[in-house]
Amino acid sequence: MDTTTLPVRPTTAADLAELVGKELGPTEWYEVTQERVNVFADATDDHQWIHIDVEKAAASPLGGTIAHGLFSLSLGPHLSGQVLAFDGFTHGLNYGYNKVRFPAPVPVGSRIRMRVTVVAAEEVAGGIQVTTSQVIEREGSDKPVMVAESLARVVAAS
Repeated sequence: MDTTTLPVRPTTAADLAELVGKELGPTEWYEVTQERVNVFADATDDHQWIHIDVEKAAASPLGGTIAHGLFSLSLGPHLSGQVLAFDGFTHGLNYGYNKVRFPAPVPVGSRIRMRVTVVAAEEVAGGIQVTTSQVIEREGSDKPVMVAESLARVVAAS
């Protein structure tokens, strides 16, 4: 399977098995703007000052506003879809997460991108469970801003 052309588009359980252990990406850079953080705050009713109060945050030890950790996590489907697409299957569903960590903040104005590693592809009743490691990195930082183990369920076309 060609893993150099993104997104990679597996269509069978064998294709998915071939991807286990392979890192895909990175994605294109995604700019974290104050407007995007404010819209996320409104959507989640999480208006903590460190995310939306530019003046107060500028005086804090962080030196400015930062994105919510869950903002980074919520970008998982958008960013991971740039490197791994399940459109060759009848359908795919987000099945959840085993582990999620936010090791470093994402200052507003940063650019982030994702790398995805396929950890497992196991046949389960009704389909295939795909486990991926999703790592979001921030431009100019050695420390990731989000690390998550994501689960998806896909159903192969008949």
